[in-house]
Amino acid sequence: MTHESYDILVAGGGIAGLTAAAAFGHAGFSVICVDPQPPVTDETDENADIRTTALLQPARDLLQRAGLWDALAPFGTPLQVMRVADAGGPDGAVRRGRTFDAKDVSDDPFGWNFPNWLLRREVLAQIDALPNVTFRPGVAAERYLGRTAEARVRLSDGSDIRARLVIAADGRNSPMRHEAGIGVQTTQYGQKALAFAVTHPIPHSNCSTEIHRTGGPFTLVPLPDRDGQPRSAVVWMDDAQKSEARLAADIEDFEKEASERSGFIQGPLKLASHRSIWPIISQRAHRLTATRLALVAEAAHVVPPIGAQGLNMSLADIATLLELAAKDPDTLGNEAMLEKYERARATDIRARVAGIDMLNRISQAESPALRDARAWGIQALHRFGPVRKTLMRVGLGLQKIG
Repeated sequence: MTHESYDILVAGGGIAGLTAAAAFGHAGFSVICVDPQPPVTDETDENADIRTTALLQPARDLLQRAGLWDALAPFGTPLQVMRVADAGGPDGAVRRGRTFDAKDVSDDPFGWNFPNWLLRREVLAQIDALPNVTFRPGVAAERYLGRTAEARVRLSDGSDIRARLVIAADGRNSPMRHEAGIGVQTTQYGQKALAFAVTHPIPHSNCSTEIHRTGGPFTLVPLPDRDGQPRSAVVWMDDAQKSEARLAADIEDFEKEASERSGFIQGPLKLASHRSIWPIISQRAHRLTATRLALVAEAAHVVPPIGAQGLNMSLADIATLLELAAKDPDTLGNEAMLEKYERARATDIRARVAGIDMLNRISQAESPALRDARAWGIQALHRFGPVRKTLMRVGLGLQKIG
């Protein structure tokens, strides 16, 4: 058995875990990051994560601090305008919609959209250049023991790691969270989401569009043009059985239904990638810390893909930990630091999970009265300028909740 010591062990090599490793490594800490699955960084690989992530302004700030933004920026598609529309009328047509322009609250776009596989590729490249960061793919963190001075983690390759802080970024079924005895509150919606890319004849003009109808929203997010054609990423949430049927549908039928569901806002849609599917839940850990352990990302919270909150909440977790560690490196992972992390993040996480849960339930509404209320709500939020701007700032993460 080998024994290794690091300042930080990051369990989980998804985008959040890799970003944490890069950020703390760039700040001068010694880091090891492990993940049982080697990352897929090629868009053509059938296992590639073709979902996209809209990184909002605070996420950009963290990535700049971590030395990552300059490498990522050329690949991001700016999100200048967000359009929210309702298609809950009898014919399913888009009947009411409003746009929210970033210039109302900032000189910068709301954010920048990136393919997930590309984020992994670029962050890994930066990690490779950091001599104090070790990435060990194909290796899982299996056992955790927290002690006052350090944590001990047993890896699947037999290694015994000692670290001042363990960052659990190992997903919604987090083994580290389970080892620490931290429970979760989970909500099942009976929904699944399809993710895919499309081309369309009408340019997106850097506008992200979220169309609400019974079953869940249909969201188009801008991507760079390809072969002269405008292109967008799509997340389509609906009843699980309907989503599974669409996953199996032939391309022509799928394109027809997707185009109709979009209200032809950007014209007929043509599939430009494979389709992936995943279940929709809300989940929140009962607490964010244990001895020498901090939960981040989906180990701490899971939300439906509405309003670009998921990964941005995850990066807010990492930014908070990094700020606390940078203020006093000697306190890394100790009880006082982790208490501050819990206080800094718990209220915001609780409020955002509850808020997105409410939005998803409203989007699922089936009765005509509730559908009309949803459409009216979209109009009302846009009509009142101060309310609109406050909600935009909260959604961006520029203003905390509570």
